[in-house]
Amino acid sequence: MSDLSFDPSTTTRPSVLFVCVHNAGRSQMAAAWVQHLSGGAVEVRSAGSAPAGSVNPAAVEAMLEEGIDMSAEVPKILTTDAVRESDVVITMGCGDTCPVFPGKRYEDWALEDPAGQGVDAVRPIRDEIRVRVLGLLESLGVQPVA
Repeated sequence: MSDLSFDPSTTTRPSVLFVCVHNAGRSQMAAAWVQHLSGGAVEVRSAGSAPAGSVNPAAVEAMLEEGIDMSAEVPKILTTDAVRESDVVITMGCGDTCPVFPGKRYEDWALEDPAGQGVDAVRPIRDEIRVRVLGLLESLGVQPVA
């Protein structure tokens, strides 16, 4: 994984891709947090190497508690184009399935998988993702709006 920093002078709006296996929990929550906290100042994508049929209902419920509605989101397949078009690629347990392009900033966030867990178990994962997203926004030079 590369540790290249984002250079805000190279683009007007940074883009971030969150990748996990099923694109049903962690990556969806992270994308929703970025959208919410950045007020749209960051282009955000999420995808999975083996997408689930739907977003994890416990993740949807946990995010609704924070005023963020993910109920319309649908898991998406990871594509090479999604990686190519993103400045920062953050993986969450997808192993080696994420293509690597030179000049991209890669991070791996070790987070518990919310799959099969109830909302009580998902809340701490949601909260940890929020903290990490705030750090990501700071590293991108984006001031949180919420």
